[in-house]
Parts: sequence; C-alpha cells; structure tokens
Amino acid sequence: MKSTDITAKPPCVIRLAAEEDAAELLAIYEPYVRQTAITFEYEVPALEEFRERIRHILEKYPYLAAVRAGEIVGYAYASCFKERPAYDWSVETSVYVKQGLHGQGIGRRLYTALEDILRRQHIVNANACIAYPHPESQLFHEKCGYRTVAHFTKCGYKMGKWYDMVWMEK
Repeated sequence: MKSTDITAKPPCVIRLAAEEDAAELLAIYEPYVRQTAITFEYEVPALEEFRERIRHILEKYPYLAAVRAGEIVGYAYASCFKERPAYDWSVETSVYVKQGLHGQGIGRRLYTALEDILRRQHIVNANACIAYPHPESQLFHEKCGYRTVAHFTKCGYKMGKWYDMVWMEK
C-alpha cells in the first residue's frame, strides 16, 4: 500500500487573469497596501478601479493568475515601463502572492510564465521597482535572474518611514 502525504499542496495552475478575477486579486493586494511598503499606494483601490487596471494592462501585456484548488493564490503582470514608443521593448513587472503562502514557488511560477509570454512579445528588458530595504524581494528577483541597476534614496514615504527604491532588470 502506498502512503500519501496529506500535507502536500495541490498543484498551481497559471492562467490568464480576467476582469472577473478583480475581487480575488484585490483581496490579495489589499494587505500589501495596508501593511507594507511593497506598494507605495496609501489607499486600497476601489474594485471598479482595480478591474479597470486589469482591463488596461490586458490590452497590451500579460496579467496572470496562479490558481490552486479553485482559489487564486497569486498574480503577476507586466505594465508599461515608460509611455514613449521608444520604450516599447521594456516593461515593469509586478508579482503578488497571497499572505502566508510565500516560499512555495508561486511567485517563481508566475514570473516564469510571465517572462515566457514577454519573450514571445519581443520584450527585451523586464524591470522590477522594489522598495528598499526589502531583502526578500531582492533575493527573489536575483534568483529569477534580475540584477540591481539603480538605487534611488528616499523616494517614497509610507507608514512613517522613508524608503529608498531599487530597480532590478533582467
């Protein structure tokens, strides 16, 4: 008789996100806004605004959701790096994993799928903007092949503290 590990996590499926996922994605994003400097937003966006962000990004770039056992557990997307047409071969990447699920490979799977799509779109540079210090995020990006290319001081103020900003590029 074969033993089964009942603590094993079900597999994660990466799929294209849709506007209809906005509430689940926003629920993942909300604690990042309220409790961290990972995003520099002060207020959680309204559901319709978040839905519009998804819609806008999907017009040109991938917006992916990681789904495990029918629940969205993370998401990643690429967005415009700069508005001018000469920058069309560069994007800014973002990834968010549901609180409590870090370290399970969800972010890595999302970034791998995101980068695969971006390569097919002929994107040359993927850029990640990271509040500093945030060693976990920097280490994650380094493991994904990104390297630090810029460090700006005291760019953002959140939760009573100044934060530097680093840009990492792949």
